[in-house]
Amino acid sequence: MNVLKSCFILFLIPYLGLCQYAEYEWEDRDRWMPVDRIFKLVGIERGSMVADIGCHEGYLSIHLANRVGNSGKVYAVDVRSDRLDLLKGHIEDREISNVKVIQGDYDDPKLPKGKLDVVIIMDTYHEMTDYEKILEHVHKALKPGGKLLILEKLKKRARNGSRSEQVDAHTLAPKYVKREMKAAQFKIIEEVDDLGYWEEDSDKPMWLLVGQKPKDSKWVKGKI
Repeated sequence: MNVLKSCFILFLIPYLGLCQYAEYEWEDRDRWMPVDRIFKLVGIERGSMVADIGCHEGYLSIHLANRVGNSGKVYAVDVRSDRLDLLKGHIEDREISNVKVIQGDYDDPKLPKGKLDVVIIMDTYHEMTDYEKILEHVHKALKPGGKLLILEKLKKRARNGSRSEQVDAHTLAPKYVKREMKAAQFKIIEEVDDLGYWEEDSDKPMWLLVGQKPKDSKWVKGKI
């Protein structure tokens, strides 16, 4: 019996964690994720050029595509091909033509340089071990005056932990991210620490930071 159970678990491993928030869960997620408020904070509108880094199977990317319309563009980035394959199916099913799917590297989202109005990193930044390089690439991808929005949840049980301890708990505090965004030459222009609760769980309050690339900013190598 134990052998059979072990075999079954091994069979399931490739399928576990295939996606985060499958399509059938999107409507439920809309109840607790304030998408419209997030878009308004960074001025996403018709014609905007935006990126969704850590797009998973496309929950936010689909919302972005509808928001920016055919005159805008969404660059949906993830490192996992299985997630991107699911996203491509959602795009095809909805006949969406303004989303470009990109398989990025762990240290490079492979975004076009100097073309983006907004980059969003939602519940993904804490997974980025090469966050310094990612922030450098994001800075270069944004237009002068462009904005970076990072959204995370801070689990109450880990709020007093070190950065590495929080990352191990799949969470992160804004104090660490703010310091890293400033080091990457972003000016913090918006902070929200009462965005609601992730999955409506009071142990997981959501926060976000918005950083802006100065209009006269040029990347200074080695500044981070």
